[in-house]
Amino acid sequence: MQDIVVDPVAHNRAAWDKYVQEGNEWSRPVSAEDVERARMGDWSIVLIGREPVDRSWLPTDLTGKDVLCLASGGGQQGPILAAAGARVTVFDNSPRQLGQDQMVAARDGLELRTVLGDMRDLSAFGDATFDVVFHPVSNLFVPDLAVVWRECFRALRPGGTLLAGFLNPDAYLFDHEALDERGELIVVHKLPYSDVTQYSAEERATKFGADAALEYSHTLTGQIGGQLAAGFVLTGFAEAPHQSNASAQYMSNYFATLAVKPG
Repeated sequence: MQDIVVDPVAHNRAAWDKYVQEGNEWSRPVSAEDVERARMGDWSIVLIGREPVDRSWLPTDLTGKDVLCLASGGGQQGPILAAAGARVTVFDNSPRQLGQDQMVAARDGLELRTVLGDMRDLSAFGDATFDVVFHPVSNLFVPDLAVVWRECFRALRPGGTLLAGFLNPDAYLFDHEALDERGELIVVHKLPYSDVTQYSAEERATKFGADAALEYSHTLTGQIGGQLAAGFVLTGFAEAPHQSNASAQYMSNYFATLAVKPG
């Protein structure tokens, strides 16, 4: 393809900034009522699809726990966890996504820190800084995973937990237009898939829009095996259908893992 060399960080930062302006589903902040309920102990957050994460995957009492919401801007998970008592840091590649968290924090009087950066580089944080890393479906926006898991492992305290959501790589087998426009599952792509290597910039602009975020499929070896290679012990697994995709009636589009850094 013509433009294999592309900076996914810069491109996807601009893409997600635009998605926020357009009202993307994952950029719509929680309400003040949601925050108030969370303060009273009535809360839920999503890790994959629209299904609430299993509360047993998180500490029973979040009070004083240091939580990193990794690539998790948008004013959704971070504010709820902060209202539930956690000391929250939201780390995201998009300034506008972080702006949603800042808006909720200011509106509802929450203590919440935001940090801009690439999920593959957590050098802003020291070793053993967090008790929990909450990483919803977002690593499809970076081309390599191993460093993400290593950085999560380093930044967690012994006994800390990583909650990670990720896309089923099989979702990339299908023709995008046929699936979205007609609900047809037509296999056209080999795996692993990448927007950058599969299409030229001109083809991407035609199919997805010139400003669309770049996506990369990752193998289950990279997702699950990568966590194990980083030193994690997996203690939980879940799956969910896509919230709106026609393939949801045939397959689980999302997977989630609970992993522990041995103490």
